[in-house]
Amino acid sequence: MKVLAINSSARVGGQSKTELVLNHLVQGMESEGAEVEIVNIYKKKINYCIGCFTCWTKTPGECIHRDDMSKELFPKYMAADLCVMATPLFHYTVNANLKTFIERTLPLLLPFFESSGGNTGHPLRQIPPPVVAVSVAGFPEYSVFDQLSSYMRFLYKTHLKAEIYVPGAEMLAGRTGSPKTKTVLAGIIQGGKDLVTSGQISEKTMSCINTPTLDFETMAPAGNIFWKTCIAEGVTPKEFEKRGMVPRPDSLESFLSILKMGFNSEKAGDFKGAYQFIFTGEVAGDCYFDVKNGKAETGLGSVTQPDVTIKAPFEVWMDILTRKADGQQMFMDQKYQVEGDISLLVKMGDIMG
Repeated sequence: MKVLAINSSARVGGQSKTELVLNHLVQGMESEGAEVEIVNIYKKKINYCIGCFTCWTKTPGECIHRDDMSKELFPKYMAADLCVMATPLFHYTVNANLKTFIERTLPLLLPFFESSGGNTGHPLRQIPPPVVAVSVAGFPEYSVFDQLSSYMRFLYKTHLKAEIYVPGAEMLAGRTGSPKTKTVLAGIIQGGKDLVTSGQISEKTMSCINTPTLDFETMAPAGNIFWKTCIAEGVTPKEFEKRGMVPRPDSLESFLSILKMGFNSEKAGDFKGAYQFIFTGEVAGDCYFDVKNGKAETGLGSVTQPDVTIKAPFEVWMDILTRKADGQQMFMDQKYQVEGDISLLVKMGDIMG
C-alpha cells in the first residue's frame, strides 16, 4: 500500500500534537509493510484556488498554477492508495493549509451537473484515494470535532475510511507515560495496522483510540495557570517549553492541579509517600499529595498520616516549584520548615514529569 500522509500543522520540533498522533499512525502502517510518505505542506508552495475553471475548460484536469501542488502533491495524491489528512483543529474545522490543499484538488472533478439522492454534484474525472481524517484539539470534549467530522463526511462520503480525533491534546505530549495516554497511542498504532490489513479501523481499536484522557475539571485549572504564567512572563508556549518552565499556581486548587498533572506513574513505580502542605502568607491553607500504588491523590485539608510535612509561605514554595529559588538553599536559610522524612522532598522531584 502506498500512503500519502498530509501533515498540515505549522508547529514542529516536538510542539505539534498533530505530528505526534500522525507519527504513531504511520508507525502502525509501516509495521504492516505500507510505503508511507509524510509531507509537511506548510513548507510547500500551494497557491489559493482562484476559481478560474481553467482546469475544467482550457487544460482539463490540470491547474493553471505551476506550484508544488501541481508539480508534486496532486500527482502524489492521485497515485496514492490512501491519503491521511492530519490537521490541528482551527476554529472547529481544518486549518487553512489543509483547506487550501483540498480546494486545489478541484481538477479531479468534471464540470457537469448530476444529482444523487436529491443533491447536486459534479462527477469525478479521476478516482481519488480513500481518506483518513486525523485531528487534535485543546478542548477535552469529543464534541469539539463535530463540525470537522460533518465536513469530512460530507466531502468524502464513502471515500472516508476512518476518523481519528484526539481531544485534550495540548497536554498529551507531557503525559505519554500515563496509562490512558498509552492506551490512546497504542490504539492509534493499531489503527494504522488495521487500515493496511483491512482498509478500515476495527471497533475494538477505535474504542482504545477514543479513551478519554482528560476532563474539564482536570484540564482547566492547570491550563489556565499555564496561560497566566505565559502572560506574566511574556513568553509564548514554545518559549515556555524551550526554557523548561513550570506553571506558577496562584491558589491551593491550582497548586494541586499542577501536582496531579505533573505526576508520572511510571517514575513513581511502587513508591509510597504522603505529603502534607501547610501554607501561610497571601494564600494560606492546608492541602496534601498522597502517592501509593502508582497513583496520586490530592485534596484540601489534611492527610491522615503524613510522611512529611512542609510548612512554608505559599509564595516561597511557588518560587521553588517554578525554579526561581533553590529549594535546598531556601531550607538552609530557614525560609520553610520540614517535619518527617526530608528525603521524600528529593523523591518528589523524581516522580514528577
